[in-house]
Amino acid sequence: MSPVIYYFLSFTAINILMCWAFYLPYRVGQLHHLVVSCMMASAYFSGYAARQWSWPFALTLLVGTAIGMLICLLPSFAIGDAPCFTVVIVGLTVLFIMKTAIENTRALGGTLGFFGIPQVNNLLLLAYLCLAVAGLLIYRIDNSRLGRAASMVFVDRDAASALGVDVKRLGMLFQIIAGGLAGLAGSLYAFLIGSLFPEFFNLGVIGTLMCMLFAGGHSTMWGVVISVPVFEGLHLILPTAVASWLQVIYAVTLIVVILVLPGGLITKKMLVKVGERFRARPQTVSIKGGIKE
Repeated sequence: MSPVIYYFLSFTAINILMCWAFYLPYRVGQLHHLVVSCMMASAYFSGYAARQWSWPFALTLLVGTAIGMLICLLPSFAIGDAPCFTVVIVGLTVLFIMKTAIENTRALGGTLGFFGIPQVNNLLLLAYLCLAVAGLLIYRIDNSRLGRAASMVFVDRDAASALGVDVKRLGMLFQIIAGGLAGLAGSLYAFLIGSLFPEFFNLGVIGTLMCMLFAGGHSTMWGVVISVPVFEGLHLILPTAVASWLQVIYAVTLIVVILVLPGGLITKKMLVKVGERFRARPQTVSIKGGIKE
């Protein structure tokens, strides 16, 4: 496999996981930027544990996922039912603190980066296996009582509370699961790329993920499955002079989508209509001369 295709498939899997990590808390109206901090912490821990302590891949993956969940667990007691703006500020603040700490930690490479993360055989296949498991988890949540309660909270939080939905507990649960997905993405990122740079985890990556989520459709998990490969493919098809402006292209796309197509390309209503069409069967009525459809 050529390096170009390898990195395309790698970043596609990682970004789908990260978009799902954003998608889940947004089901209850929260933009949880803290998941980028979870990804960064998990990536650096996994890389350090594998290189310095010779931890096996499976163990670093599990611990990295747990680290992401723990990072989201602690603040969730305060922001589980907080307004979207508050959640955004907390997430960005923690991200800047963690990024500054890593840049000033010599053991993690500082601003120069962290290198020498061991390679894992069949890692790309394992990454997509993890992606499938994560997708199954989110699908089950979306089609459960939790998913229906989240849809109600997104539309009207007060009405959901009046009908017995524990908004804070639901928000905490989604934030913790999102942290686990981000931790999983961080661990996979460390091994797939083989090196880490603190500058990667900045506002640019948040903007890119926001563009992928909202362009694909924030009301369903399937939107990012379409949008992420498309946006990642721009790196391959655009000329170098244009590709250097990708962040601007993402930003303009995000603004246009929010203003013109706020639901994104794929919406829940669209999926419901498609499902009804597939489930529909032509009715038959018996008459004397035969069968009329």
